[in-house]
Amino acid sequence: MNKSVRIAVLLVVVLAIAGIVVLKGGFRVGIGSVAGNTSARLPELVDLGSNYCIPCKKMAPILAELSTEYAGRVKVTVIDVKEDREAGRRYGIRVIPTQIFVDAQGREVSRHEGFLAKRDIVAQFEAMGVR
Repeated sequence: MNKSVRIAVLLVVVLAIAGIVVLKGGFRVGIGSVAGNTSARLPELVDLGSNYCIPCKKMAPILAELSTEYAGRVKVTVIDVKEDREAGRRYGIRVIPTQIFVDAQGREVSRHEGFLAKRDIVAQFEAMGVR
């Protein structure tokens, strides 16, 4: 086989494998793999904010309560985008605070920008099937 035929065959094989992986859901573009939720298999709330942001500071005790109240049922992750600037880019953050709700399969199901009251977070958990 000449070199160009081998390259073409290799390209077809790589594209076929990539297509199978995408169709089976093994590769997700977006938050699922970034959030690290794939091993825990728990729904997750990812809050991106900063210690310098007043609405973020108001959310801190709410997130701490939820983390305790929903331990073992929902993973609550808080990321300070001033300390982890790359996280803002990874998650496509435009405004802080931003809350991202991820299902147990690692898929983003909802996103909210700004302060979010505890009752609204709990309502989203319930919509995701968390009791």
